[in-house]
Amino acid sequence: MKRGEIVTGKVERTDYPSKGIVRVDSDNTLSVKNVLPGQTVSVRVKKVRGGKGEGSLIEVIKPADNEITPPCESFGICGGCAYMNLSYEDQLKLKEGQVLKLIKSVRGLEDIDDGRWQGIKGSPAHLGYRNKMEYTFGDEYKDGPLSLGLHKRGSFYDVVSAGGCKICDEDYGLIVNETLDFFKEKGISYYHRLRHEGYLRHLMVRKAFHTDEIMVAIVTTTQLDFDMEQYKDMLLGLSDKLKGKIVSVIHTLNDSLADIVQSDKSIVLYGKDYITEKMLGMEFRISEFSFFQTNTRGAELLYETARDYIGDIGKGEAVVYDLYSGTGTIAQMMAPVAKKVYGVEIVKEAVEAAKENAKLNGLDNCEFIAGDVLKVLEEATAGGADSSACGTAGLEAVGISEAPDFIILDPPRDGIHPKALRKIIDYGVERLIYISCKPTSLARDLETFLAHGYDVVKAVAIEQFPNTSHIEVCCLLERLRSTKEHIEITIDAEDYYRIKDAQKGV
Repeated sequence: MKRGEIVTGKVERTDYPSKGIVRVDSDNTLSVKNVLPGQTVSVRVKKVRGGKGEGSLIEVIKPADNEITPPCESFGICGGCAYMNLSYEDQLKLKEGQVLKLIKSVRGLEDIDDGRWQGIKGSPAHLGYRNKMEYTFGDEYKDGPLSLGLHKRGSFYDVVSAGGCKICDEDYGLIVNETLDFFKEKGISYYHRLRHEGYLRHLMVRKAFHTDEIMVAIVTTTQLDFDMEQYKDMLLGLSDKLKGKIVSVIHTLNDSLADIVQSDKSIVLYGKDYITEKMLGMEFRISEFSFFQTNTRGAELLYETARDYIGDIGKGEAVVYDLYSGTGTIAQMMAPVAKKVYGVEIVKEAVEAAKENAKLNGLDNCEFIAGDVLKVLEEATAGGADSSACGTAGLEAVGISEAPDFIILDPPRDGIHPKALRKIIDYGVERLIYISCKPTSLARDLETFLAHGYDVVKAVAIEQFPNTSHIEVCCLLERLRSTKEHIEITIDAEDYYRIKDAQKGV
């Protein structure tokens, strides 16, 4: 194979995340995105080294035997979904295989399918499940008409209309289409990311699954003095067509150069600055930038699993650290069975929402701290008090008065910072829960946990993102007994090797 050459091959497998391995011949393979096992594909070679290379998909010459017709007409054009051309049952099988392969690659977990691996739990719904969508204003092709939707697959600039997106319900499509028509009629331009000129940037829609409350946030620059009251009135005029109810309309100003949804200033045009969602008997206020799992019913399944894994944590006497706590969902689930729960989260708005949510649910044993997990743990162990000793002076400096008995980890996609990971391990808690939205980061962090005396007791994949390449994993880890605690006894050789076999990997 040579760079630029077009080759044909069959997809042998797909590794996480949606990385197909294409067999070109007996000596050569290519890594290709957006393919399925069993497809015969045409690929352009991008680079090669030692018989392995990377390529870009040109076309599918022959489909896989288990392919189906995707329900969305934009599938393959939009960059959102990867597996909508598989039945949901086949999606689950594919994702479970990807996750299990990654975890078994960790030294010491090669035999995790000995009963510790508990398979995959499917989402209660695989279409119309999202409670949040972020759309981009742009054009479908250079100098084309205004568009509002999601980025095209493989493109940073082109935007494909998402009015018919199937992973969110019909209310999202109606709001998107009416918003696009409104601004087309007004003749207002989108923000050009290269020229840094224009007005319209993003549209964010959130809809609570259990309450049907809807938030609409329109994000613009300050380069045009447009009366957004007109837009608000148009949205409220959709009330008879929507299944849910708009309770919040926000105009967010963003003049940053980065192509992300953020706020220099947010103006509430209608209603309140949050929506209310219910989950597992509790209520949560979700603001514009609050982190909240995007699949509400899938999140309920995830948290029920985590709660089952946690089990009895000291009969109400345990101190729990919920690190990367978001709006405090997990922390508040733990509060009724814990003495005290401390949540640490870097997003200040999410921390304030967590505090309000705790009050809303009548919980007085939760405290939430705004800050980076690494910095908070470093400050907690400052002044010579290491985390294993947990000096109270250092802990109280960051608003924590007690060392943890149990730790829950739900980090962002990149996983846990290595320094923060070591400090977490140094607390020496007997058990901890690790919830991961990126299995490759999980596998890396598990290597460190196992190297420092922990082992995986249970693990399961939980589907939160049907039709996409993403998957959630929940692991229960326990600390193995230190060799210093072993009692010296005299045994014969036969018993010695029997015990060694029984304690394989310990």
